[in-house]
Amino acid sequence: MGLGLFQEQTLKLVMTPELRQAITILQYSAIDLISYLQDQANENPVFDLEVAGEVASAKAEKPAPEIDWKEIVGNRATGEYGSSKNESTYNPLDYVQQGAETLYEHLERQLGYVKGFSSLQKQIALFLIGNLDEKGYLEITLEEASERLGAEMLEIEDVLSVLQHFDPVGVASRSLEECLLLQLEHLALDDEKIVQVVRNHLQDLADNRYQRIADKIGCTPQEVQTIADLIRTLNPRPGAAFSSVETRYVIPDVTVEKVGNDYVVLVNDVAAPRLKINSFYEKMLSQQKSQDEAKQFIHDKLNAAMWLAKSLEQRRLTLMRVTQAILDMQREFFDRGIHYLKPMTQKEIAERVGLHESTISRATSNKYVQTPRGIFELKYFFTSALSTSSGEATSSESVKRRIKALIEQEDRKAPLSDQKLGEMLLTEGIEISRRTVAKYREEMLIPSSAKRKRF
Repeated sequence: MGLGLFQEQTLKLVMTPELRQAITILQYSAIDLISYLQDQANENPVFDLEVAGEVASAKAEKPAPEIDWKEIVGNRATGEYGSSKNESTYNPLDYVQQGAETLYEHLERQLGYVKGFSSLQKQIALFLIGNLDEKGYLEITLEEASERLGAEMLEIEDVLSVLQHFDPVGVASRSLEECLLLQLEHLALDDEKIVQVVRNHLQDLADNRYQRIADKIGCTPQEVQTIADLIRTLNPRPGAAFSSVETRYVIPDVTVEKVGNDYVVLVNDVAAPRLKINSFYEKMLSQQKSQDEAKQFIHDKLNAAMWLAKSLEQRRLTLMRVTQAILDMQREFFDRGIHYLKPMTQKEIAERVGLHESTISRATSNKYVQTPRGIFELKYFFTSALSTSSGEATSSESVKRRIKALIEQEDRKAPLSDQKLGEMLLTEGIEISRRTVAKYREEMLIPSSAKRKRF
């Protein structure tokens, strides 16, 4: 062996900024893509975003001769990118309800209807309202309130008792027990046994220890269960209805429509703004008097806009191909329902469309498809397989639905255990262990047989 200089030719993938941009755009959902395009429009003055449905002014000018848009991004690159003017202008975001008032505003408005309050009492009431958490509970003790406001404890307690009867009933409570008791009082259901259960046995109630509660309060388990059913109708979080948590709305990225006996895949371009080249910079680029630096700047920004349009078109085509492949493999699901959902992996779709498995993962991440059977996340169709006695495979999602159906049909006085559910599925040809049944049941938020039991 010796040292020497040798020439070698190799191929390797270089992660260019344009490639990073294409990958980023592919994994964005419809709503996130709108935000991303708006950010790009703020950074790049060469192109503008036109909201779908707006009528663009007709322009007879042709693009600069040195840039052939059709050659680079296809027939869709005609100076604008997005849905055609003949498509529907319906925008689901136009029908989103405006945010409701906050809990503070709701209680403050009711405080204005209270007569006989002094200025100090109103100050105390506003202070207490301002110290409620998102559930509607009082976060501060009365001693701390008295120390900060310099008011007597009795006066603060009087104001608090008034606030606790505001709507929603049970607001400004200091504990769960107090919140439930206030609601029982409001409904005139605060008899001795119910109050005793709320004060002393909430944990036993949560664990369905009805016999233990019955022995302590001197009644039958059936009576305890009736009390439990009543308590569960109360609202343990009276302020949750006024929570200011931002609501995220789902806009389907792809639509599957049934036309006759066939299905058609359509990519939702209506929600996304159209990318339109700014005519002012286009003219500057074609003028001979433009400075070289300005011309180079515009040319670079134009190339960036060109890559963005190409990435958007690539995203559209990839989504269409992936959804079509899913449709082909899950045709029985679209025809007959959830029980016919087949096991499917991202690798199988990648082999069908000739793409890498990671590309399939990005293309289906946070994407939703609207079908005749409802709106589903694209990843919903990728399920693991369970073997059957006939040697075939069945989808884990269809097994979950079967478990749910069996539980809904069970005798509530003798609910089915996980072991029994597994044996019943085995008689139907589905081989599944007790632990897997328990796992699927918990994923569907169904309690165990002990907590489902009725007396």
